[in-house]
Amino acid sequence: MSNKKLVSAKAAAQLDKEASTSWGLNAFALIEAVGRTAASRLVHAFPTLFQRKPKIIVFAGSGNNGADAMAMVRSLILRGKADDALLILKKTPDVSCPQTPHSQAFISLVKMNVPFLVWNAALPSSQYREKLETFDIILDGVTGSGLEGAIKNQAAEMVSVINEVKHARKISIDMPSGNFDGWNNSMPIVRADATLAIEPLKLCLYTPAARPFAGTIISVDGIFPQALMDAYAEAELLDWETENRNIPMIQPDAYKYSRGVVEIHAGSIGATGAARIAARGAEASGAGLIRLLVDEDIYPIVASSSGGVMVAPDIPSVETRFPPDALLVGPGWGRDSMRLPALQKAIEQDIPLVLDADAICLAKDVAAQFNGKTILTPHVGEFSAFSGASKEEILANPIPILKKTAHEKKAVVLFKSHVMFIAAEDGRIGVVDGMTPVLGSGGSGDLLAGLCAGIAGRVWRTKLMEHMKKNFGAIDNAASFDAYTCACTAATLLIAAGKNVRGFVDAFVLADNASQLAADAWLGRQQPQ
Repeated sequence: MSNKKLVSAKAAAQLDKEASTSWGLNAFALIEAVGRTAASRLVHAFPTLFQRKPKIIVFAGSGNNGADAMAMVRSLILRGKADDALLILKKTPDVSCPQTPHSQAFISLVKMNVPFLVWNAALPSSQYREKLETFDIILDGVTGSGLEGAIKNQAAEMVSVINEVKHARKISIDMPSGNFDGWNNSMPIVRADATLAIEPLKLCLYTPAARPFAGTIISVDGIFPQALMDAYAEAELLDWETENRNIPMIQPDAYKYSRGVVEIHAGSIGATGAARIAARGAEASGAGLIRLLVDEDIYPIVASSSGGVMVAPDIPSVETRFPPDALLVGPGWGRDSMRLPALQKAIEQDIPLVLDADAICLAKDVAAQFNGKTILTPHVGEFSAFSGASKEEILANPIPILKKTAHEKKAVVLFKSHVMFIAAEDGRIGVVDGMTPVLGSGGSGDLLAGLCAGIAGRVWRTKLMEHMKKNFGAIDNAASFDAYTCACTAATLLIAAGKNVRGFVDAFVLADNASQLAADAWLGRQQPQ
């Protein structure tokens, strides 16, 4: 099992060209493959809809995306899945020289007696709307990955009418028309119910600003060779089933110290829940011992309600009997300058460090760089303040800003939103498609920080113990430790836990689900089959 590859729309165009020039996959063959495979995926995704023959209307632009849409409806008709279709074309196809995939697809549908209209802005839009409301499915093939700017004129008019339809199921091909590498929310775009996304998947599908417009993303694979997609990949779409295998198993002879000690500095008056949830996240990830350090004025509250977590006042005179394998600083901590000495001390330690919430804001002016084993977990407001980029810029195109920050700060940046982006210092980018509204509640960010710290502490301790065995007791800085892998695993675990619950739940219920998933992965795999 491997992660799906993500490419920019620009890289996708280069990939298409190489597929034709070097791999012998000409445009006719590719569009035929897309049409047939996408038709199959659509039928599989909406079986009830295709129990009867739905009425399908196709909005086709003049490029290959329009050809994909026409090839797809042709496949559905030939397979007996649809027999009432209508084409609405951006412009009249040139059939005098029918040597393009677009013209060939159009000619075949005309021969099959599929009626068509050519978009004309002079006609009243009500003519189109009345027709659209009688159909069950709209196939959106107005624009594709070749788009280089905001749509306008006929394409923009077609998108506007598509969006006005209330009853038909709107299905975009590859990505919603109007989307492209530089899209922002001031530009027109189709709001699709589902997108038949052709692999390699396009990064612009997953930017936080654009992601809601794609609806359910249905992958259309088997079109391009894996080696070709790997060559153009700029990021990976991550999931729990793949990522959990990158984290060591908990062995039968494990004990609390071998599973990692996590020290957490969190909480303040009015934010004791953040500290408790972060500690629960570290527990859920499989860490062996969690030591929660809190202010003296909230110590009695937290200590009386933290289960098996060790709680102590966060004062220098308290003895540290359990040297930590990972530190987490920040959940509900507050931004008072009195926090700076503790933060500076944490940054200077040569162990995995997770900075969340208030600690990220404080760290902006404390550390020019981190230790290469640090994970930052900002949401958009925190990342905007930390990086200096605007919220709008981050949501529309987060990757360049994330890569720059990760490289300059020598840290992994785990950007939290309804789609998560993880950037490593070396340029790796992971994307976790969330769209999980149950996580849109207080505490889920604290839980994620705890999961990051727990996984990082457990991996760090495992690496140290392996090194000690090989080097007769000598301990180095566990150079093989990879904070990026830990952050990716924590993010996918949180999303999986969110998708595993029903109804409105709090962060502690999410932590219980994360704990079960983690145990199944890191304890269950060692059980006899």
